Amino acid sequence: MIIREYKPSDCKSLAELFYNTVHSVNIKDYTETQLNAWATGNVDLVEWNKSFSEHYTVVAVKKDIIVGFGDIDRNGYLDRLYVHKDYQHQGIATAICNELENHIDSEIITVNASITAKPFFEKRRYMTIREQKIERKGITLINYLMEKK
Repeated sequence: MIIREYKPSDCKSLAELFYNTVHSVNIKDYTETQLNAWATGNVDLVEWNKSFSEHYTVVAVKKDIIVGFGDIDRNGYLDRLYVHKDYQHQGIATAICNELENHIDSEIITVNASITAKPFFEKRRYMTIREQKIERKGITLINYLMEKK
């Protein structure tokens, strides 16, 4: 596996990976209605590309297949971290997260972690600041503001 920097040509593949991962991996913690509100399948690729380009964004690739991605902003906010549904539990999220955390020069890293991702971040010594109820398309989802010092 290689971890490389994001290229705009990756954007569509990352949007598809995001949708498929949310709808298959997060199904154990969220209802179908919540998943449909979270990942609609209609990502604004222009906005995502802009966000990826403004953040430090990396892509994990195995045998020419994008198997994960993550991004972090200059202030230490870890925005997205997703691993392909068929490549879970292979150390990919750890490798991406290591790269993101090591790249940023912030004393505190924060993340809004899903119920599904919370145990992953706890193992990385992130502390839960608070449970949050967020609304997407009129549907309430729970996530956790977490930080690592």
